[in-house]
Amino acid sequence: MILEIVILAMIAAFLGLRLYSVLGKRADQEEEAVPRRFDDDAKVPPAKTVQLRPAATRQAPGRIEGVGPVVERGVNAIAAADPQFDITSFLEGAKGAYGMILEAFWKGDKDTLRELCDDDVYEGFSSAINAREEAGETLDNTLIRIEDTMIKEAEMEGQRARIAVLFIADIATVTRDKDGTVIAGSLDDAVESRDVWTFTRNVQATDPNWVLDETDEG
Repeated sequence: MILEIVILAMIAAFLGLRLYSVLGKRADQEEEAVPRRFDDDAKVPPAKTVQLRPAATRQAPGRIEGVGPVVERGVNAIAAADPQFDITSFLEGAKGAYGMILEAFWKGDKDTLRELCDDDVYEGFSSAINAREEAGETLDNTLIRIEDTMIKEAEMEGQRARIAVLFIADIATVTRDKDGTVIAGSLDDAVESRDVWTFTRNVQATDPNWVLDETDEG
């Protein structure tokens, strides 16, 4: 009797394992069902999107706004001699140089002026700084803003490019004596300044920097 019960239990266990193996596989297949290619209800992972930023482009020669034909020809001649030249980048750099040179002059920083100016302009700034120091005076000026920039002249002289830029800026000017007393100007009243600065660069040189070659009033 006991032997029969054991045999029946083994048979039941065997059938149970067979049934589980079949049902288990079907259940796994149902849980991992693959959507049909044209099934409207199929969930397709969304495609990845890439945001592209527009590449910076150089302004094409002959399409310079706000300048006359003579200046256009000069800028185009510079671009032809120097394929890396970009008028927009040049103007941004010129504005930066304008602020740096003014700050250096006001503070008496001759080293910075030496790097950014040619010999004649540097000597002029240096002489003015020396005279100011001998008088015991200091400048407490502030460049409030650059209102506008405009190319007045552009030309190639041999291998040297020359560009004259008009800067219209608001500057607060203060001159102090050796005791720190204000003897001229006011930080509360900005004065409009109009300067024409000419920058030059040898287009064949490996140095990409321009230097201040001439200063004048606009």
